[in-house]
Amino acid sequence: MTTPSPSAPVRIAIIEDEPAVRRYFMQIMGMAEGYDVIAIAPDLATGRRLITLAPDLFLMDIGLPDGNGYDLVPEIKAGCAAKVLIISSFGDRETVVKALSAGADGYLLKDSTPQQILDGIGITLDGGAPVSPAAAVYLLDLLRAPTPSSQAEPAGDADARLTQRETELLRAFAEGKSYKEAARALSISPHTVGTHVKAIYRKLEVNSRSDAVRQAFRS
Repeated sequence: MTTPSPSAPVRIAIIEDEPAVRRYFMQIMGMAEGYDVIAIAPDLATGRRLITLAPDLFLMDIGLPDGNGYDLVPEIKAGCAAKVLIISSFGDRETVVKALSAGADGYLLKDSTPQQILDGIGITLDGGAPVSPAAAVYLLDLLRAPTPSSQAEPAGDADARLTQRETELLRAFAEGKSYKEAARALSISPHTVGTHVKAIYRKLEVNSRSDAVRQAFRS
Protein backbone atom coordinates (compact mmCIF):
# COMPACT_ATOMS: atom_id res chain seq x y z
CA MET A 1 0.00 0.00 0.00
CA THR A 2 1.25 3.47 -0.84
CA THR A 3 2.22 5.53 2.20
CA PRO A 4 1.81 9.25 1.58
CA SER A 5 4.94 11.31 2.07
CA PRO A 6 4.64 14.36 4.35
CA SER A 7 6.68 16.34 1.78
CA ALA A 8 4.36 15.38 -1.07
CA PRO A 9 0.84 14.97 0.32
CA VAL A 10 -1.82 13.12 -1.61
CA ARG A 11 -4.26 15.69 -2.98
CA ILE A 12 -7.87 14.63 -2.40
CA ALA A 13 -11.15 16.12 -3.65
CA ILE A 14 -14.43 15.19 -1.98
CA ILE A 15 -17.79 15.18 -3.78
CA GLU A 16 -20.50 14.67 -1.16
CA ASP A 17 -23.75 16.53 -0.52
CA GLU A 18 -24.23 15.79 3.20
CA PRO A 19 -22.33 18.28 5.40
CA ALA A 20 -22.06 15.78 8.26
CA VAL A 21 -20.52 13.16 5.97
CA ARG A 22 -18.09 15.71 4.54
CA ARG A 23 -16.96 16.54 8.08
CA TYR A 24 -16.62 12.82 8.82
CA PHE A 25 -14.38 12.33 5.79
CA MET A 26 -12.29 15.31 6.83
CA GLN A 27 -11.85 13.79 10.29
CA ILE A 28 -10.76 10.51 8.72
CA MET A 29 -8.22 12.33 6.56
CA GLY A 30 -6.89 13.92 9.74
CA MET A 31 -6.21 10.48 11.20
CA ALA A 32 -3.31 9.88 8.80
CA GLU A 33 -0.40 12.03 7.68
CA GLY A 34 0.14 12.92 4.07
CA TYR A 35 -3.42 13.64 2.90
CA ASP A 36 -4.47 17.12 1.79
CA VAL A 37 -8.16 17.78 1.03
CA ILE A 38 -7.84 20.46 -1.62
CA ALA A 39 -11.52 20.93 -2.52
CA ILE A 40 -15.04 19.89 -1.57
CA ALA A 41 -18.11 19.86 -3.81
CA PRO A 42 -21.76 19.25 -2.81
CA ASP A 43 -23.03 18.27 -6.27
CA LEU A 44 -22.05 17.11 -9.76
CA ALA A 45 -21.95 20.60 -11.27
CA THR A 46 -19.43 21.83 -8.69
CA GLY A 47 -17.55 18.54 -8.75
CA ARG A 48 -17.12 18.82 -12.50
CA ARG A 49 -15.17 22.05 -12.01
CA LEU A 50 -12.74 20.27 -9.68
CA ILE A 51 -11.40 18.13 -12.52
CA THR A 52 -9.17 20.99 -13.63
CA LEU A 53 -7.46 20.85 -10.21
CA ALA A 54 -6.19 17.36 -11.13
CA PRO A 55 -6.27 15.86 -7.62
CA ASP A 56 -4.71 12.47 -6.97
CA LEU A 57 -7.99 11.00 -5.74
CA PHE A 58 -11.70 11.79 -5.78
CA LEU A 59 -13.80 10.52 -2.89
CA MET A 60 -17.30 10.55 -4.35
CA ASP A 61 -20.86 9.81 -3.33
CA ILE A 62 -23.45 8.32 -5.70
CA GLY A 63 -26.72 10.00 -4.73
CA LEU A 64 -26.13 13.69 -5.41
CA PRO A 65 -28.76 16.44 -5.75
CA ASP A 66 -28.25 16.87 -9.50
CA GLY A 67 -27.55 13.30 -10.58
CA ASN A 68 -25.61 10.08 -10.00
CA GLY A 69 -21.96 10.31 -9.04
CA TYR A 70 -20.95 7.53 -11.40
CA ASP A 71 -22.04 9.69 -14.35
CA LEU A 72 -19.11 11.99 -13.61
CA VAL A 73 -16.49 9.21 -13.49
CA PRO A 74 -15.85 9.06 -17.28
CA GLU A 75 -15.36 12.83 -17.36
CA ILE A 76 -12.87 12.63 -14.50
CA LYS A 77 -10.94 9.86 -16.25
CA ALA A 78 -10.89 11.82 -19.51
CA GLY A 79 -9.87 15.08 -17.87
CA CYS A 80 -7.13 14.05 -15.44
CA ALA A 81 -5.23 11.09 -13.99
CA ALA A 82 -7.12 11.02 -10.68
CA LYS A 83 -8.28 7.79 -9.07
CA VAL A 84 -11.97 7.62 -8.12
CA LEU A 85 -13.09 5.88 -4.94
CA ILE A 86 -16.85 5.69 -4.50
CA ILE A 87 -18.10 5.83 -0.91
CA SER A 88 -21.86 5.43 -0.94
CA SER A 89 -24.80 4.23 1.12
CA PHE A 90 -26.10 2.42 -1.97
CA GLY A 91 -24.93 -1.19 -1.99
CA ASP A 92 -27.34 -2.69 -4.52
CA ARG A 93 -25.98 -4.70 -7.42
CA GLU A 94 -27.11 -2.30 -10.16
CA THR A 95 -25.43 0.72 -8.59
CA VAL A 96 -22.18 -1.11 -7.84
CA VAL A 97 -21.96 -2.51 -11.37
CA LYS A 98 -22.74 0.86 -12.98
CA ALA A 99 -20.12 2.64 -10.88
CA LEU A 100 -17.33 0.15 -11.61
CA SER A 101 -18.31 -0.14 -15.26
CA ALA A 102 -18.14 3.67 -15.51
CA GLY A 103 -14.50 3.49 -14.45
CA ALA A 104 -14.53 3.90 -10.66
CA ASP A 105 -11.39 2.44 -9.10
CA GLY A 106 -13.10 1.16 -5.97
CA TYR A 107 -16.44 0.99 -4.17
CA LEU A 108 -16.88 1.23 -0.41
CA LEU A 109 -20.03 1.58 1.65
CA LYS A 110 -20.49 4.41 4.13
CA ASP A 111 -20.76 1.96 7.01
CA SER A 112 -17.07 1.12 6.48
CA THR A 113 -14.90 1.90 9.49
CA PRO A 114 -12.49 4.84 9.35
CA GLN A 115 -9.58 2.42 9.06
CA GLN A 116 -11.29 0.53 6.22
CA ILE A 117 -11.75 3.84 4.38
CA LEU A 118 -8.10 4.77 4.91
CA ASP A 119 -7.02 1.31 3.77
CA GLY A 120 -9.30 1.65 0.74
CA ILE A 121 -7.72 4.97 -0.17
CA GLY A 122 -4.24 3.48 0.12
CA ILE A 123 -5.15 0.44 -1.97
CA THR A 124 -6.75 2.64 -4.63
CA LEU A 125 -3.70 4.90 -4.83
CA ASP A 126 -1.54 1.78 -5.12
CA GLY A 127 -3.47 0.60 -8.18
CA GLY A 128 -5.82 -1.80 -6.40
CA ALA A 129 -9.60 -2.05 -6.56
CA PRO A 130 -11.08 -2.10 -3.05
CA VAL A 131 -14.68 -3.25 -2.85
CA SER A 132 -16.72 -3.49 0.35
CA PRO A 133 -17.48 -7.10 1.26
CA ALA A 134 -21.21 -6.54 0.75
CA ALA A 135 -20.58 -5.14 -2.73
CA ALA A 136 -18.01 -7.82 -3.57
CA VAL A 137 -20.71 -10.46 -3.19
CA TYR A 138 -22.06 -9.45 -6.61
CA LEU A 139 -18.66 -9.97 -8.22
CA LEU A 140 -18.25 -13.34 -6.54
CA ASP A 141 -21.70 -14.39 -7.74
CA LEU A 142 -20.73 -13.51 -11.29
CA LEU A 143 -17.48 -15.43 -11.01
CA ARG A 144 -19.30 -18.47 -9.62
CA ALA A 145 -21.96 -18.39 -12.34
CA PRO A 146 -21.81 -21.70 -14.26
CA THR A 147 -20.96 -21.63 -17.93
CA PRO A 148 -23.22 -23.60 -20.30
CA SER A 149 -21.70 -27.02 -20.94
CA SER A 150 -24.31 -28.32 -23.34
CA GLN A 151 -23.08 -26.24 -26.26
CA ALA A 152 -19.83 -26.78 -28.09
CA GLU A 153 -17.50 -23.81 -27.72
CA PRO A 154 -14.65 -22.64 -29.94
CA ALA A 155 -11.22 -23.76 -28.83
CA GLY A 156 -10.19 -20.18 -28.06
CA ASP A 157 -13.02 -19.66 -25.59
CA ALA A 158 -11.83 -22.40 -23.25
CA ASP A 159 -8.39 -20.78 -23.03
CA ALA A 160 -10.01 -17.37 -22.38
CA ARG A 161 -11.84 -18.59 -19.26
CA LEU A 162 -10.13 -17.87 -15.96
CA THR A 163 -8.71 -20.84 -14.06
CA GLN A 164 -9.71 -21.49 -10.46
CA ARG A 165 -6.48 -19.92 -9.18
CA GLU A 166 -6.95 -16.87 -11.40
CA THR A 167 -10.51 -16.52 -10.15
CA GLU A 168 -9.28 -16.73 -6.56
CA LEU A 169 -6.77 -13.97 -7.26
CA LEU A 170 -9.39 -11.76 -8.87
CA ARG A 171 -11.59 -12.38 -5.85
CA ALA A 172 -8.73 -11.35 -3.58
CA PHE A 173 -8.22 -8.13 -5.55
CA ALA A 174 -11.97 -7.44 -5.35
CA GLU A 175 -11.64 -7.75 -1.59
CA GLY A 176 -8.85 -5.15 -1.66
CA LYS A 177 -5.88 -7.44 -1.07
CA SER A 178 -2.45 -6.40 -2.32
CA TYR A 179 -0.14 -8.70 -4.30
CA LYS A 180 1.67 -9.74 -1.12
CA GLU A 181 -1.55 -10.25 0.84
CA ALA A 182 -3.06 -12.32 -1.97
CA ALA A 183 0.11 -14.42 -2.18
CA ARG A 184 0.05 -15.05 1.57
CA ALA A 185 -3.67 -15.93 1.55
CA LEU A 186 -3.22 -18.41 -1.31
CA SER A 187 0.13 -19.78 -0.06
CA ILE A 188 1.98 -18.89 -3.25
CA SER A 189 4.88 -16.56 -3.98
CA PRO A 190 4.39 -12.95 -5.13
CA HIS A 191 6.23 -13.94 -8.31
CA THR A 192 3.60 -16.62 -8.97
CA VAL A 193 0.89 -14.03 -8.33
CA GLY A 194 2.48 -11.86 -11.00
CA THR A 195 2.47 -14.74 -13.47
CA HIS A 196 -1.23 -15.41 -12.84
CA VAL A 197 -2.05 -11.69 -13.06
CA LYS A 198 -0.43 -11.48 -16.48
CA ALA A 199 -2.65 -14.35 -17.59
CA ILE A 200 -5.73 -12.59 -16.17
CA TYR A 201 -4.85 -9.39 -18.00
CA ARG A 202 -4.29 -11.29 -21.24
CA LYS A 203 -7.60 -13.14 -20.99
CA LEU A 204 -9.64 -10.10 -19.95
CA GLU A 205 -7.67 -7.72 -22.18
CA VAL A 206 -7.04 -5.24 -19.40
CA ASN A 207 -3.97 -3.52 -18.00
CA SER A 208 -4.56 -3.09 -14.26
CA ARG A 209 -6.14 -4.78 -11.27
CA SER A 210 -8.91 -2.16 -11.23
CA ASP A 211 -9.66 -2.85 -14.90
CA ALA A 212 -9.74 -6.59 -14.22
CA VAL A 213 -12.34 -6.17 -11.48
CA ARG A 214 -14.44 -3.87 -13.65
CA GLN A 215 -14.18 -6.22 -16.63
CA ALA A 216 -15.45 -9.08 -14.49
CA PHE A 217 -18.47 -6.97 -13.54
CA ARG A 218 -19.10 -6.04 -17.19
CA SER A 219 -18.83 -9.68 -18.25
